[in-house]
Amino acid sequence: MNRQDGPQRPYDVVLFGATGFVGELTAEYLLAHAPKTCRLALAGRDRTKLERLRERLAAVDPARAAELGIVTADASDPVALRALAESTHVVASTVGPYIHYGEELVAACAEAGTDCTDLTGEPEFVDLMFVRHGARARETGARLVHACGFDSLPHDLGAYFTVRQLPEGVPLTVDGFVRAMGLISGGTLASSLTILSRRAQAAAAARERRRYEPRPAGRRVGAPLGAPRFSRETGTWALPLPTLDPVVVRRSAEALERYGPDFRYRHYASVKTLPMALAGPVAVGTVAALAQVPPVRSWLTARYGPGRGPDERLRDRGRFRLRFVGEGGGRRVFTELTGGDPGYGETAKMFAEASLCLALDDLPTTSGQVTPAVAMGDALLARLAAAGLPYRVRHAR
Repeated sequence: MNRQDGPQRPYDVVLFGATGFVGELTAEYLLAHAPKTCRLALAGRDRTKLERLRERLAAVDPARAAELGIVTADASDPVALRALAESTHVVASTVGPYIHYGEELVAACAEAGTDCTDLTGEPEFVDLMFVRHGARARETGARLVHACGFDSLPHDLGAYFTVRQLPEGVPLTVDGFVRAMGLISGGTLASSLTILSRRAQAAAAARERRRYEPRPAGRRVGAPLGAPRFSRETGTWALPLPTLDPVVVRRSAEALERYGPDFRYRHYASVKTLPMALAGPVAVGTVAALAQVPPVRSWLTARYGPGRGPDERLRDRGRFRLRFVGEGGGRRVFTELTGGDPGYGETAKMFAEASLCLALDDLPTTSGQVTPAVAMGDALLARLAAAGLPYRVRHAR
């Protein structure tokens, strides 16, 4: 194990927000797949709901469910969150939108030297947590690993895996292509509307981060937006995706010299037909404009609020395919990751495995705000492969 020094803590992983939609899926996965020796607990603000969840989980594994701890804490209560953080080695949080409900937990983990994972796709939140709590986390040994769901773990690890197939010490380029089909939950809708409505605040947070964040010495790393184009490698139209994903990849590349002296990553959505490619930016622009209107945001959130999401039948229809084209040093590789429902089933799996990886595996020594690839790299690749999400080299030359 790669654990901080100090007294024994009663839990290895505490799942905060366990009674939410993704929280319940993650709890089910942890109960079914965590080693028997891994000490788990469910956390949230409503003890009655947590106890009901534990009763439902008894259908998965009665003996294991009976051993689950219960920790009550509200996202706005720093005293309770500090006690939660001090009770475990890893806190896995599903409580979003994180810009509203996530900071007190990050602060508690940074102070307690406790690792923290979450599912945020909110660039503003990630940047502010770096500025406000990254230094303290480095001092205490805490690892703050954001974006451990479909945003942005599989893209980060996909670029990492692709780079490992290329020569060392030479300029490298990687292009990522995302194709996903699935429905969203109320919590995801709320987070997405929050991101779209806070673009000015996100830009300000990014500028503040740049004041403090060191740049790699003697190396160049970039993640330019790119331009719409037809991708011969994937046979689809490629539309640039200005999400958190390429930012996370860039930060991994800045931290790891294996990405070479000059690294570039571009991130695209894969769209099969030209009409869909033309309609996509219009639809996104319309939603972004509507998200600026508070009554519209409130109406949408009320219609499909947090805690609700697609049932198992609908989730079973979900699919995703990530493709990466890497080139450098005279070598070119085409890698791929495919899976089921991206937003929930596979996100719960990725999130749970990342949290278990931090708690149980022998990892490189890191601290502060770190990306999934930097914190867990090869160990998490192995975990995902064992869980049915292996990255593959489609072809190379």
